[in-house]
Amino acid sequence: MIIKSVTGRQVIDSRGFPTVEAVVVLEGGASTGQFEAHELRDGDKTRFAGKGVSRAVSHVNGEIAQALVGKAWDSQEALDRAMIALDGTANKSRLGANAILAVSLAFAHATAAAHGHSLYHCLGGDKAQTLPVPMMNILNGGAHAANNLDVQEFMVMPVGAKSFEEGLRWGVEVYQALKDLLTSKKLATAVGDEGGFAPDLKDERQTLDLIMEAIRLAGYEPGRDVALAIDAAASEWKAEHGYVMPKSGLKYTSDELVDFWAKLAEDYPIVSLEDGLDEEDWGGWVKLTQRLGGKIQLVGDDLFVTNVERLKTGIQKKAGNSILIKLNQIGSLTETLDTIRLAHENGYTTVISHRSGETEDTTIADLAVAVGAGQIKTGAPARSERVAKYNQLLRIEEELGEKAKYPGKEAFNQ
Repeated sequence: MIIKSVTGRQVIDSRGFPTVEAVVVLEGGASTGQFEAHELRDGDKTRFAGKGVSRAVSHVNGEIAQALVGKAWDSQEALDRAMIALDGTANKSRLGANAILAVSLAFAHATAAAHGHSLYHCLGGDKAQTLPVPMMNILNGGAHAANNLDVQEFMVMPVGAKSFEEGLRWGVEVYQALKDLLTSKKLATAVGDEGGFAPDLKDERQTLDLIMEAIRLAGYEPGRDVALAIDAAASEWKAEHGYVMPKSGLKYTSDELVDFWAKLAEDYPIVSLEDGLDEEDWGGWVKLTQRLGGKIQLVGDDLFVTNVERLKTGIQKKAGNSILIKLNQIGSLTETLDTIRLAHENGYTTVISHRSGETEDTTIADLAVAVGAGQIKTGAPARSERVAKYNQLLRIEEELGEKAKYPGKEAFNQ
């Protein structure tokens, strides 16, 4: 694949902040691709409150383009490794992970188009047949909402559905039932960054009870048809000694927080808990995994940050049993695939994830199918930057036809 041109530009994400878009054109006029990430910021307070990405864009149009254009690239890995070497830092801070990732995924899209394949098939081949179970954030708290809930995300997963299309419908119906329920109780139905509602509620248990009621109102059975998932984002609670929930003021030791999650998982049909403890509380994670790892999925996001080395530490310590995958955390497609491969080889499940600040790009939908992740986390069935991923998965399922698989509860068994 000979690259004809590489172009970067600054576009706007769902939070109103700039992000990088890259377009790669191959010789022969192949279609282009794009992806957005956000890492290297300008810091110029007179433009976009310092969050501009013109420096990263200039790296795409300058140094990166000069290194890539006119050369033949025989693989995605060769291209990505060349950009990583060009940057020369451990965390891609010179050129910017957002600049490198934008070009990395643009090349992947362009390569797929040149071969006449969908992106998921180009990356995963004939084995790419498994659609992911959606992990839908329908009610928000924590740093994502100006309400009194400390847990960041309350999610539903249509585990009893027979197809992605059916699962998506079930999720939409639960979401709408929850809206009706909140309206009937005169609670707020405005949505947050990821499309979830953010009403003021008493505590986590009242929130889960409300979602259980919404599931039943939609005509489904909690646990059997639609299960619950939580992203605690507990690193936000870390204090000098133990944990302090910033909104409620409740205090926990690491052991007490493990007990809290164990009791919640006993009382509700929770199948997945993300970031239940702080990213550096390895001892707590080990205890949490010993306590709940045989019962539910324990997902590391802040714990692992899509990083092979941190994941290796988790595997060695037996901390967690699942990893959240965010392309922009590591900064290239090749490194992302390396992390997913390591997770699967060691029995960890993978959840392909969006970011809170998103665009209408649908790459993660294709990635989830390509690697057989079995799960995708991309927000509520609301806001166009979220539903764009769900709609892409509908297209992929239709393209696969009878070959399409939907794992349901099997998504939690790697």
